[in-house]
Amino acid sequence: MLGAMSEAVTDLLSFIDASATPYHAVAESVRRLQDAGFSPLFEDALWDLTPGQRGYVVRHDGSLIAFSMGDTSPVEGGFRVVGAHTDSPNLRVKPIADAEVQGYRQIAVEVYGGVLLHTWLDRDLSLAGRVTLRGESGVHTRLVDFERPLLRIPNLAIHLQRELKTDGLKLNAQKHMPPIVGLEGTGSLAQLLAAELARDGEGVVAESDILAFDLMTYDVQRSSLVGADEEFICAPRLDNLASCHAALSALLSSVEASTGSATRVAVMYDHEEVGSRSAQGAAGSFLASTLDRLVAGQGGRSEAETAQAGARALARSMLISADMAHAVHPNFVDRHEPGHRPQIGKGPVIKLNANQSYATDAQTSGEFAELCGRIGITPQYFVSRTDLACGSTIGPITAARVGIRTVDVGNPMLSMHSCREMAGAADVVPMIDVLQLFYDNNSNDRPG
Repeated sequence: MLGAMSEAVTDLLSFIDASATPYHAVAESVRRLQDAGFSPLFEDALWDLTPGQRGYVVRHDGSLIAFSMGDTSPVEGGFRVVGAHTDSPNLRVKPIADAEVQGYRQIAVEVYGGVLLHTWLDRDLSLAGRVTLRGESGVHTRLVDFERPLLRIPNLAIHLQRELKTDGLKLNAQKHMPPIVGLEGTGSLAQLLAAELARDGEGVVAESDILAFDLMTYDVQRSSLVGADEEFICAPRLDNLASCHAALSALLSSVEASTGSATRVAVMYDHEEVGSRSAQGAAGSFLASTLDRLVAGQGGRSEAETAQAGARALARSMLISADMAHAVHPNFVDRHEPGHRPQIGKGPVIKLNANQSYATDAQTSGEFAELCGRIGITPQYFVSRTDLACGSTIGPITAARVGIRTVDVGNPMLSMHSCREMAGAADVVPMIDVLQLFYDNNSNDRPG
């Protein structure tokens, strides 16, 4: 088990380091899926599916659905779905990005999601994302990652803000967060992008061919193990790349180990951190339309059977929404609900909220707890303090959009939404194992 844990943790660190943006997370996932025999499908093509077929579909570069068809139709076998999200809070580059202030060249940025702004100060930052280009064959998009320290947002010296000791740090996102990229005379962002794109071996790019971009900052420090016994993972974007990695690892292990009646699905959405309201977000049509096509793609039904097939398949299905959970903080214990204080290293957390910020109910919570028990895990539970607002995730949005029974779970972590977050090395394998068991639990029984 120790060897398996070490291998899985090392693989998670590699996955995170390869996934500076949602687009890169999807590209890395696609690479792993193709290595495992999954074939691409395209939303504008006709799908003709067969039992046991493995495939994946990408929407707008940042969202991905991978699946392995069961040996029976989803109408009989249902779907086993694990969902996560590819995006994380960060600073994203504005369309007109270049600015010069007092001899410095800066990049204009805006805040994406619930960023802990102070954690981005005094860090070696880089840029990654996608660039839309004009080419001989038309407009196309390429990924880009500078992969080196390029930007920095310097703190203001204590000597110039003595009030910091009494009033605390107060940052204005507009005034205080634009990073420095160089001194006056440094090349424009378009020049930097053209040079970086030319370096990746796909030919020279003219600045005038750069039409648009989606660029975001990230900390170049690599993911690492920390602690006296390396108990902790410290990395950027643990929320929620750790859950993407767990879902993908469980799916790949499950399809290699066995076949079964259920169709196994992993969905990774973009835009969770800003409410999921996009074509590729959980509030969009991506999962619902894909599941419909997985049902319809096998054909061979009467008109009446076809009309009811999707609803029947969903009635036999379940979704595990996997997103990181709040571990109890030793310095802020009073911020946690007594009796619901998850600990790092103690395994998966079931997340509940009476007001439906999480989609968990007694039935789905019990089913996840039963899966945990089968592999010797006692799940932990998270509920927000009654006097504190509760965060949310893709679980209730997907449950409402698709109409599928859902449980919200996650591994415990600290420093959520920091530029660099903290979780437990011992929690990686248990989550993968319980998700794989969920995929392997190919019962034809109707949910209770």
